[in-house]
Amino acid sequence: MSALGTPLLVVLFLAAAAATWVAGVSLSRSTDALDGRLGFGDALGGLVFLAVAGSLPELAITVSAAVAGDLALASGNLIGGIATQTLVLVLCDAFVRGERPLTFMVGSLVPVLEALLVVIVVTVTVSGGLLPASVAIGPVSPASIAIVVLWGGGLFVVNRARKGLRWRAEAPDSHPGRRRREIHRQPTAPFAGRSMAAVVAAFAGASAVTLGAGVVLAVTGNALADRAGINGLVFGATILAAVTALPEVSSGIAATRLGDYQLAMGDIFGGNAFQLCLFLVADLVAGRPVLPSQGAGNAWIGELGLILTAVYGSGIIGRPQRRYARLGIDSIFVLIFYAVGVAGLFLVRT
Repeated sequence: MSALGTPLLVVLFLAAAAATWVAGVSLSRSTDALDGRLGFGDALGGLVFLAVAGSLPELAITVSAAVAGDLALASGNLIGGIATQTLVLVLCDAFVRGERPLTFMVGSLVPVLEALLVVIVVTVTVSGGLLPASVAIGPVSPASIAIVVLWGGGLFVVNRARKGLRWRAEAPDSHPGRRRREIHRQPTAPFAGRSMAAVVAAFAGASAVTLGAGVVLAVTGNALADRAGINGLVFGATILAAVTALPEVSSGIAATRLGDYQLAMGDIFGGNAFQLCLFLVADLVAGRPVLPSQGAGNAWIGELGLILTAVYGSGIIGRPQRRYARLGIDSIFVLIFYAVGVAGLFLVRT
């Protein structure tokens, strides 16, 4: 790729981004269909299956960047994706019908638990970056293992909460929406009337395109960042993270338009929590711990993800009632914090 001209690299990058969007829509629909037909519903297996399927673009970029030894790009895309994908909720907020913002309409504390899980794994991720590279279990950082263990335990807790919290709270005028298993019973459910083989074929094809596009994005993006003089961490945490968030944009807006507000927020938080588990994959592919090599920039963008997640978690509890320019006050604060955070990333990236 280094021998190609810059215009051609830009074309390839944009084509891969478009492929990610199209494949992401198909992947989301086929994943939901498989989830319903295999009887996962809201069960633990379904949550894992959906999290893995939704993180295929990040997986492809992480593996290809780690193979090339570009640990800054791999790390920046993973941890920077937390803040960028949380920003998708701003778009979802804008698509909410009526006079109330998204966090008012959610009316459930389950997304708050999912947000807390994101906070826990991001905190461990940032802390793991402070460990020296010599502290490792083979090629793997102890922090990478801790992230996976905590994610698994947190997922078990969230799954139990989905089945029924042990106390009740009222949220007047809210509209959490339908559970996954209820969506699959609708005649308009994805791939309704299609055979199981057709659904599997669509899922496999979308997965292959997503993985291939992820590799192209990583290679062309790294080359373009080098030519533009942009740090790999900055590029991975902003532009590349925005491209890989395209499937979440599609599925989030679709859920919001259907009034499934809890599902829209839960999918973003659930995907964010799982995404950091890919640091374990990055360690294994790179043959050494990835987290300790990134310095202050990684910690900065990780803290930004924590702040944005905390803002929306607080919004669900506080339930702001007014909208300004079609956005809740929490979404407005998220936009401000994100802009300030990205600007600050250029100052601390070294």
